[in-house]
Amino acid sequence: MIDFSMADILPALPEIFLSGMALVLVLVAAFGGEGAQNARRVTQIAMGSIVVALILVTGAYGGMTPAFGGMYSADAFSGYMKVLVMLGTFAALSMSLRTEGDSDINKPEYSLLILLALVGMMLMISADNLMSLYMAIELQSLPLYVVAAMRTNSLRSSEAGLKYFLLGALSSGMLLYGASLVYGFAGSTDFGQISAALAGRDLPPVFIIGMVFMVSGLAFKISAVPFHMWTPDVYEGSPTLVTALFAIAPKVAAISLMMRLTYGAFGGIADQWQQVLIALSVASMVIGALGAIMQTDIKRMMAYSSIAHMGYALAGLAAGSPDGAMGVMIYMTGYVFMGAGSFSIILLMRRDKAEATRIVDLKGLSRTHPMLALGLLVMMFSMAGIPPLAGFFGKWYVFLAAVQAGLVPLAVIGVVMSVVGAFYYLRIIRLMYFEDTDNPLDPGVPATNRVVLGVSLVVVLLFFVGLGSLLEAADGAAMALVASG
Repeated sequence: MIDFSMADILPALPEIFLSGMALVLVLVAAFGGEGAQNARRVTQIAMGSIVVALILVTGAYGGMTPAFGGMYSADAFSGYMKVLVMLGTFAALSMSLRTEGDSDINKPEYSLLILLALVGMMLMISADNLMSLYMAIELQSLPLYVVAAMRTNSLRSSEAGLKYFLLGALSSGMLLYGASLVYGFAGSTDFGQISAALAGRDLPPVFIIGMVFMVSGLAFKISAVPFHMWTPDVYEGSPTLVTALFAIAPKVAAISLMMRLTYGAFGGIADQWQQVLIALSVASMVIGALGAIMQTDIKRMMAYSSIAHMGYALAGLAAGSPDGAMGVMIYMTGYVFMGAGSFSIILLMRRDKAEATRIVDLKGLSRTHPMLALGLLVMMFSMAGIPPLAGFFGKWYVFLAAVQAGLVPLAVIGVVMSVVGAFYYLRIIRLMYFEDTDNPLDPGVPATNRVVLGVSLVVVLLFFVGLGSLLEAADGAAMALVASG
């Protein structure tokens, strides 16, 4: 039996606070009445709760602080990644405040479910035990299964939710089966004790199988190939607000958990998992880049783009070094703001108050909505890795870590796929600036979208200005991660 004390409560205070606010939101949603006004109230409370939790996170983490019998870890790494997850979730919630929102999303339970998923994501980042790992993943996944299918009058939305649920359950089963094999060999569910049990021992095939199953289960969560097939359909079928969330925060949480598992529990056997990550990285970069070229729907294109981006991040993770971990964190920092900025514009692709998500719908955007076109141009250039934007520095540090680890072919493939991937980003720019249209998108830009786009543009454009401080923070977080193993 584990005895809880104040020393356990304080490190986990952000998650405890958000969980308590989720209970408050249940009451507000139940007794606040029906309609858009109550939904807006719930969303505002949820956003305020995230701001408070963000303050708690930034002020709470210094050294390594285990809690709850080692099942939870609060350190510089978890603090860094939780800030990214909360920023991504806050951006997604803020964009749901627009007055012309989707009627199915404009419900109190939407923000409540997102807040619960955020708690799960934060627990994933701090998980230091196989038990807490699995519980956190399920807490994150279950609310997202529901929001994927919230557009109840849409067959595609229901299909998206069902696919996400079935394949998500399969990946959870793979992860749980792998964890049982790892536990059977190590005799413990604690990451630190698993790492100690692996030191200097010959690893039987059953353990290797368990490790591969666990990595594969997490690969589903980040849409790494070959566990990516759900992503385009779910992105396309889900409400665009939900797609914006899926594309950002859960990816950060899942890759953080993968880093915690590989550098922590499996830190001493990098040679065993490195080849698996290399294969996932190469496949994701190639399939993501080539798949995006063939898409005609911008949400499906962003799905394949996210697959490629996770491939680039895995290239840094495959390096198995502190520099690799630092590179992944820099990459994910830029990824959060690029994703938020891009979707703040994609959400405005409406014609006659209905979604218009075909890529050709962007024709002539520079003439009808010049500022939106400029914003999307910057985001596309950044995603393509054009210097001196945020996306360039992310790719630079992950590929540099791969080269320093002797993975030169992996870095070369990454650079080549970045060039290939630039094609579909430049296609969007060509449509916006060099094509005309007789049927423009609806006018008007909600204030929340302007704020999200403005902040994202500032970060993406001026990323190099704060790069020194960011590198220092990421380096400290990477060292904390490596020390946890």
